[in-house]
Amino acid sequence: MARNSEKAMTALARWRSVFVDKAHEKARRRPYLATECNDLQEAIRWRRDIIKEIAFKVGQIQNPGLGEFKLRDLNDEINKLFREKSHWEDRIKELGGPDYRKDAPRMLERDGKEAPGCRGYRYFGATRFLPGVRELFEADPTPPPRKTRGELAKFIDVDYYGYRDEEDGIVLEQEAAREAQLKVILAKERRNRLATLAAGERPSRGILDASDDEQEDRDASDPASSSIYRVESNPADDEILGGDSSMAGSAVESSAAGAAGGSYTDKMIASYRAHVPVPSQKEIEAALLERKKAILLNQYMTDDMIERARETEAMLGVQTDEAEQDEEEENDDEANK
Repeated sequence: MARNSEKAMTALARWRSVFVDKAHEKARRRPYLATECNDLQEAIRWRRDIIKEIAFKVGQIQNPGLGEFKLRDLNDEINKLFREKSHWEDRIKELGGPDYRKDAPRMLERDGKEAPGCRGYRYFGATRFLPGVRELFEADPTPPPRKTRGELAKFIDVDYYGYRDEEDGIVLEQEAAREAQLKVILAKERRNRLATLAAGERPSRGILDASDDEQEDRDASDPASSSIYRVESNPADDEILGGDSSMAGSAVESSAAGAAGGSYTDKMIASYRAHVPVPSQKEIEAALLERKKAILLNQYMTDDMIERARETEAMLGVQTDEAEQDEEEENDDEANK
């Protein structure tokens, strides 16, 4: 009679044990797809099993000491389990069970936080503080308020218009050198124009009559004669310079037709000023002081008192600033006459 240990070693007994183990393993393993389950109670059990697994992994992911890679893997697994849970809930509803999407509490979903633009992907636990993820939840900094025209106008001074470009002395030297070159060129053109007109021929185009393209070609061929103010073209500057060129051209033609000396053109070039003279800081302060004095005199002194003060100053031989100014103006007028 065979013993039990010998019976267990037979081929049939071993095959039976393997078959039973596989059957139990198949019964314990969750189906890959929720549609493979046709039993309502089994579907509810698998949903409950997924919730337990999610709760366990959510507890694990709270530990920041696991490392960045482990935390990211756990977060991916949790999001995958949430998607699988939603599939099982849909399958339970198809089999006639309760609607867990509508009625069940969502405590685990609230633990995760969805970043903008992630389309349903949540970050749980310590993954929200990982580098690259923390920036997703930070609020965008508010842009600085735009300045109004009035605020921008407060920062506009004489430097903005270039009125103090001559203080360094470099521009004055360059302008003087360029002015000397232009005077020589204009004198040559004037002599050539007069000679051409005297011969009865049509004069050629000069430097003042040249267009912008011709001037650029001339500057490219002769860098020494190029403008010291060579910058990008400005329509307003072109319009102003065009008016000045036409005035200078008409002056040259009138001088060529009328007289051979050409003194009118030289005087016009010598008297031309590129910028309006700007008063200095001391002159502005003196003008403001005189204005304040005049306001105080008009406010606290009558006309009779002012006349008496002037008579007293005339008797004592003292001249005020206004009298000195009037006297200087009279002297200038006499000198001009």
